[in-house]
Amino acid sequence: MRELYTQNARADIGSSIEVNKVLRNTYMLLALTLAFSAVTAGIAMAINMSHGMGLIMSVIAIVLVWFVLPKTANSSAGLGVVFAFTGLIGASLGPIVNHYLAMSNGGSIVLQALGGTAVIFLGLSGYTLTTRKDFSFLRGFVAVGLMVMIACMLLLIGASLFGFDVSALSLAFSAGIVLLMSALILFQTSAIIHGGETNYIMATTSLYLSIINLFTSLLHLLGASNE
Repeated sequence: MRELYTQNARADIGSSIEVNKVLRNTYMLLALTLAFSAVTAGIAMAINMSHGMGLIMSVIAIVLVWFVLPKTANSSAGLGVVFAFTGLIGASLGPIVNHYLAMSNGGSIVLQALGGTAVIFLGLSGYTLTTRKDFSFLRGFVAVGLMVMIACMLLLIGASLFGFDVSALSLAFSAGIVLLMSALILFQTSAIIHGGETNYIMATTSLYLSIINLFTSLLHLLGASNE
């Protein structure tokens, strides 16, 4: 019995060490990718990159994260893919941020969006890490929510191309994204601390996307309320 208890204790210690390693690597890589995105966004803003070029970069980034990253996530090449992906996303944000900065109180809007994103992310992550609560029950909600998000985004793009006024629906969509990304942060952080996610590259990518989507959605909501 004592031998069995010792083995279980060692297994628990080993599992805790592995979880802490994944957490440490995830947040370290997340900080680096966010900083890199800030640099590429700053460059895009400085050269006044067009929205069309930003859209092209977003499409390339989506291709990388959907088709290339899953094949390289377990190797060092995955790090290069993550930085390429986050750099492209950061650059694509440049025209968006410039658009809001051009408003009369644009600087305040951008700062509020950044502050709101930080508060939501740190608050939800801190809550999950402190309470150690298991949010695996959100898996279905997150999976369905992501599919609905993509479908709604395509619908809104199509409707706007045909000249329909989708401003109200667009605001509702942004509010829904804030809710969905908040759930994704809870789910992903919980998956790391409970051993459901052991690949820090994939965990970083998930949290990074949550942060970026939170920021752009809050920008949209705050920008609309200040018009």
